[in-house]
Amino acid sequence: MTAEEYMKIAVAEAKKGMGYVSPNPMVGAVIVKNNEIISKDYHHRYGEFHAERNAILNCNEDMTGAEIYVTLEPCCHHGKTPPCTQAIIDSGIRKVYIGSDDPNPLVAGKGASLLRENGIEVITGVLKEECDRLNKPFFHYITNKTPYVVMKYAMTADGKIASYTGKSKWISGEKSRLNVHRDRLRYTGIMAGINTVLKDDPMLTCRLENGRNPVRIICDSTLRIPLDSNIMKTAGEIPTIIACSNRAELARVAALKKAGAEVIYTFSDDGHVDLKELMQELGEKKIDSILLEGGGELNFSALNSGIVNHIQIYISPKILGGKAAPSPVGGIGFDSPDSAVKLGSLEMTAIGEDVLIECEVL
Repeated sequence: MTAEEYMKIAVAEAKKGMGYVSPNPMVGAVIVKNNEIISKDYHHRYGEFHAERNAILNCNEDMTGAEIYVTLEPCCHHGKTPPCTQAIIDSGIRKVYIGSDDPNPLVAGKGASLLRENGIEVITGVLKEECDRLNKPFFHYITNKTPYVVMKYAMTADGKIASYTGKSKWISGEKSRLNVHRDRLRYTGIMAGINTVLKDDPMLTCRLENGRNPVRIICDSTLRIPLDSNIMKTAGEIPTIIACSNRAELARVAALKKAGAEVIYTFSDDGHVDLKELMQELGEKKIDSILLEGGGELNFSALNSGIVNHIQIYISPKILGGKAAPSPVGGIGFDSPDSAVKLGSLEMTAIGEDVLIECEVL
């Protein structure tokens, strides 16, 4: 097998930690000796051992002269766990293949340098693009201290997210909806606007078996959220944040807090939630990634404020029509093509009867 093939196995290992390691990155490791895999593992949960140490601890073979393939540069500092570089040095492994460089200032090339200083050969950039894709939220968060925001919406082939009567269940197919629940597991937070809450009364939970629920974030400028909504009825069990503006009534705050929700104030001249300020607050709470499932108004506000990093568009082979049927991005819109939000290369995937288009926001 080639180095890239072994790294692909490490990537598959890393993905097993999806939804459980945040705000740490997903990492996988594969140990190879005499062209045979003698151990492989991944970072299971935040605060527990990292992938390299797990693979070394679970290896029943002599690792002297072996190679290790790891999707992210090994750490060299003491955090919640000991440094992985020391575990590699002590194991007898003599060659390390690295996928992604670690932008964390505590690592950032120091891990690879320390290994080389101890006589271990280090090869970097193996399957780099695929390894980088694993941890885009982590890379963004560690460098910006704000969440990586993924805007997701489902629409018909003619660009409608609901009918003119407001009905939207279901535009996307069953397989697409299952994929959304995988993303709810993957990302730390999920954000929606008050209009979505009032119209659909959603739970915004992950319905996968043993799935971890994301932190629910509701943008509600004047705190209109009903105490008998599904969000508030479960706020004592599922972490829930209500973001409001400085025009919200203080009398509502006590009731929301009593129900179990946290309230975050933002200050703006127009009376709306200041999304940039909110992202700063959420970053301080170690919320490193957010799946934005907003309606047209919140989607426009998010794009206009520049907080969106990635877009997922599920397109269903249906046509609704209707001038009054809402589109994915509302608001006043942008005044010309020159001022429009620019997107990167599109990636398209067939998911059941639907097509998923993904792209980065430039």
